Amino acid sequence: MSEAGEVSAGRLAEATQLKHATITSLVDKLEARGFISRRRCDEDRRRVWLRLLPEGQTALQTSPDPLHETFTRNFNQLPDWHQSMLISALETVTSLVNAENMDAAPVLDIGDLDQTPD
Repeated sequence: MSEAGEVSAGRLAEATQLKHATITSLVDKLEARGFISRRRCDEDRRRVWLRLLPEGQTALQTSPDPLHETFTRNFNQLPDWHQSMLISALETVTSLVNAENMDAAPVLDIGDLDQTPD
């Protein structure tokens, strides 16, 4: 659901397949950085509407490509034989850890937004 440039926190959780608690934590951090605003729905106080602010739009425009887009672009530039070798190796690893039927939903380690991996 959306309202004039806003999206509900519940819809965001559904679209990203993240738990509501995770979305709430992320929204807190984004709001603290001035990237989004949040308001409660007048008709249903349980519903929260989120709006991207100009500072957030700027951050999106200057952020690097998401990892999956970078991977896809670079993977597609590899020769066919190299792609086949990588796929075969990943299938072998999947089999070795019995992960053929594992749910591959995203898992987040929530930290500060300006935190960088070691």
